[in-house]
Amino acid sequence: MSYIKADNILPLELVELIQTYIDGEYIYIPRKEENKKSWGSRTNTRKELDLRDCNIYKDYLEGTVIDTLAEKYYLSSKSIQRVVLKEKRKS
Repeated sequence: MSYIKADNILPLELVELIQTYIDGEYIYIPRKEENKKSWGSRTNTRKELDLRDCNIYKDYLEGTVIDTLAEKYYLSSKSIQRVVLKEKRKS
């Protein structure tokens, strides 16, 4: 996220009004609901995690125990259990 100087894009009256509420501090203005993007939609992260989870479940079905999967994928045993349950429900 990059910052944009309010003076460069907002009318002076609006900047002064905002300054009455928050003077010199950072403020986050959220996107409109219709412009929001889902998590991972701008990168391949969502796809990579889905592939990882699929591989975890495949390994689990082939008999790999939870603790071994946790070490292999650098996750906690509880996270592996969640992934297995999620993938089992998908199947």
